[in-house]
Amino acid sequence: MAKTTFGVVQFACTDSVDHNLATATRLVREAAGAGAQVVLVQELFEDLYFCQEEKAEHFAKARTLDQEHPTLKAMRALAAELGVVLPVSLFERANQAYYNSLVMVDADGGVLGLYRKSHIPDGPGYEEKFYFRPGDTGFRVWPTRFGTIGVGICWDQWFPEAARSMALMGADALLYPTAIGSEPATGFDSMEHWRTVMRGHAGANIMPVMAANRIGVERFGESELTFYGSSFIAGQHGELVAEAGRSGEAVLTASFDLEAIRAERAAWGLFRDRRPELYGRLSTGDGSLPLR
Repeated sequence: MAKTTFGVVQFACTDSVDHNLATATRLVREAAGAGAQVVLVQELFEDLYFCQEEKAEHFAKARTLDQEHPTLKAMRALAAELGVVLPVSLFERANQAYYNSLVMVDADGGVLGLYRKSHIPDGPGYEEKFYFRPGDTGFRVWPTRFGTIGVGICWDQWFPEAARSMALMGADALLYPTAIGSEPATGFDSMEHWRTVMRGHAGANIMPVMAANRIGVERFGESELTFYGSSFIAGQHGELVAEAGRSGEAVLTASFDLEAIRAERAAWGLFRDRRPELYGRLSTGDGSLPLR
């Protein structure tokens, strides 16, 4: 059976969109040269992670996601040239609304659709609620040339409901572009926790999961974050198949027989044995059900 090869890249961002686009392009080319057919680039890779601070001036970084969006246009051309699928993370303006969004670009450069980040964090160093509305697209999966792909964005990766929803919608693999690093309020090193949660999604849904994170130190005013890289690809049992370090650019690749994994997923019976009629508490805020 044919295998699908996934690529994940990580790099340090600068305050130059052109420079960051050039770096992403170079690394995507490297991944494609190593056989990757689907290549994941990190969250909001056009710029430094401006959500460290709340300043109105950063809203000017957002653009409408039309055919003339320069980064999207360049990534579509790159996808078509290399014949690779590219999920592209961008800061979107839609009239008076602003979203942390992702455009799924197929291997011919065509746009398959848009996903807007569902879960928006708010905490020291990660003040995204100031900039982004909660997404209104719902979770999305796309039938790309190289398999049906589900994509969440960063904070989405902590929610098993999101991963399970995409699996139920037919995803064969889950991808998470990310920007995460040091925790200014606590000093806690969340890297292993971050990886473990997503590896759990892989095992629970019996499908490959991968995350692309940025590296480097970024400063805004009094705030400083050290992004810990550690991008990875996990197999369908949650095992680490490929991993990057905490620093340094990286290009990871791994190949999976998605058809064989689909058969394995069916044989395990995890989806057959679900009891959604018992899961009503998941739709409540506190886990309680109305009195009968």
